[in-house]
Amino acid sequence: MRRKRLFVDTSALLAVMDGGDFFHPKALEGWKQWLTEDVVLVSSNYVILETTALLQRRIGMEAVALFYEDILPVIQVEWVVPDIHRSAVAALLAARRQDLSLVDCTSFELMRRLGLRTAFSFDWHFAEQGFEVLPPV
Repeated sequence: MRRKRLFVDTSALLAVMDGGDFFHPKALEGWKQWLTEDVVLVSSNYVILETTALLQRRIGMEAVALFYEDILPVIQVEWVVPDIHRSAVAALLAARRQDLSLVDCTSFELMRRLGLRTAFSFDWHFAEQGFEVLPPV
């Protein structure tokens, strides 16, 4: 039987890490559930970079260390290759929207190429792109 795979977005990682985040209770509940269910958690090096920068700025280096020591070891990190990056840039430029980021576009492209249909995210752009988003908000 194939294990369930779930893409993990920056918004979810921040909510797991930041006790003051509005979505923290839902994020923590989902995180613990998926670890117990042995779900394969997948993310990208772009999401990891974005999360690191935001944690460093908003919470501090202790949070960054905790992220790298306790959270990252259970995430399968997929590296954005040049072809995915180019496709994501093209999608970003075609969308011509300030509220859509290059990291979002790389996530969508990577998810499609990996056949992932579900994202652990609090970013409505994933649902807009046709992905299932967990937990339901």
